[in-house]
Amino acid sequence: MWIYEKKLQYPVKIAKPDARLAGIIVDALGGPDGEVGASMRYLSQRYTMPSGKVIGTLTDIGNEELAHMEIVSALLYQLTKGLSPEEIKAAGLDKYYVNHGSGIYPAAASGEPYTCMAFNSKGDPIADLNEDLAAEQKARVTYDNILRLSDNPDVNDVIKFLRQREIVHYQRFGEALRSLTD
Repeated sequence: MWIYEKKLQYPVKIAKPDARLAGIIVDALGGPDGEVGASMRYLSQRYTMPSGKVIGTLTDIGNEELAHMEIVSALLYQLTKGLSPEEIKAAGLDKYYVNHGSGIYPAAASGEPYTCMAFNSKGDPIADLNEDLAAEQKARVTYDNILRLSDNPDVNDVIKFLRQREIVHYQRFGEALRSLTD
């Protein structure tokens, strides 16, 4: 189906760990508008689409969202690598740490674990593509909010890349929807 290159779609090189920022960015992985839900949404919805072109769009974007999961996970790992229990506690990540240690686990910034209730697959192409359009805008807003809270240029560079991809996905879903309604 696809070839996996053993490199990130966009490089992640964080110079200094920052548990506080990791506690915010985790939302982009497992939050209600995060990359885990996006990949599952699109890869589930593709089966009931009426055209090969739209199926291809959902497959391509769903797989790219898997790559975004890797990018966000690399961010989280690098932001927490080598932190002491005191630093983790001071940043408010102690509850996460108790359950997951330094492991990467999809959760919202609020601490709620990822659930499949965060996405929908109705089987109606118009409804599903409209949900996808909204999901991409909500993900863009999540990245906008992260940028407002981050003063780390290494992190911001990666987040800006991910934000831009959400805009491209929105455009592609719009094209897919128009192809079904024209």
